[in-house]
Amino acid sequence: MRDLRIVFMGTPDFAVAILDALINSKFNIVGVITAPDKPAGRGRKMHESAVKKYAVEHHLKVLQPTNLKNEGFIKELENLNANLQIIVAFRMLPKIVWQMPKYGTFNLHASLLPEYRGAAPINWAIINGETKTGVTTFFIDEKIDTGNIILQEEISIGENEIVGELHDKLMLLGSKLVIETVQQIKLNTVKTFKQPEIEEKSAPKLFSETCRINWNDSLDNIYNLIRGLNPYPTAWTTLINNNEEIKVKIYDVKKEFEEHQYKIGTLITSKNEIKVAVKNGFLIIESLQLSGKRKMDSKSLLNGFKFYENAIMQ
Repeated sequence: MRDLRIVFMGTPDFAVAILDALINSKFNIVGVITAPDKPAGRGRKMHESAVKKYAVEHHLKVLQPTNLKNEGFIKELENLNANLQIIVAFRMLPKIVWQMPKYGTFNLHASLLPEYRGAAPINWAIINGETKTGVTTFFIDEKIDTGNIILQEEISIGENEIVGELHDKLMLLGSKLVIETVQQIKLNTVKTFKQPEIEEKSAPKLFSETCRINWNDSLDNIYNLIRGLNPYPTAWTTLINNNEEIKVKIYDVKKEFEEHQYKIGTLITSKNEIKVAVKNGFLIIESLQLSGKRKMDSKSLLNGFKFYENAIMQ
């Protein structure tokens, strides 16, 4: 049985759950690598990553390099004398870092590799209307998300599931898979397999324009885009209301398939409901956020906001 000395690398809440599982399983975490603090919010106060906050609370040694090839950082990393590195939602590592530990460096990725390699696999699985996804542990190599697979676990995606819900399910599933992977490395029972050569679906980073709703798309595609971005980073559109342009973030929605003669993007409102005309029906908006306002349900917005007859989403 191997005596493991583990360095953990990660940044967001998703990674915190995995680090917590490792701590609770009594694994020896000799260091935590996370993103540098950065200014955020209106006051531009320095913001610490979720992983740093957790690591400090649990008295773990924290390193926050700006450059992963920096000689000083490499020396500090070597001094930790780790023989295993675990990566969860971090950045691409240089070879000098991932090759360092004796038992390798493995990554947890929130998809069934080789599908959905990239920065936003959870979002893209829902945006593309997938009915299943999962988590994968694999040893890192020189390319992004291409290394030999250690373990995989599959999970179904609900027809109306939003990315926030799927994120939390994959976080729990990923925690279990990482613990199982570390146990196998500790017992030296790991059996890896090469990723199959297929024309995989990718999961590139999400930008603002990616999140803009195309009202000329099908009802299903619009619905999937919105739930694949809810609650973060959130789908958005522009409301043209009596010649005023307002950016609107859209959260919870329902589909209504129905033939109609409305122009695409037309808003139909009642006392309790907001819906948008699309090609093969209507998108019913249940919660949204107008620029400069707080997020609210549609009924609350309708109580205090006037939609003009010619209002349209673009």
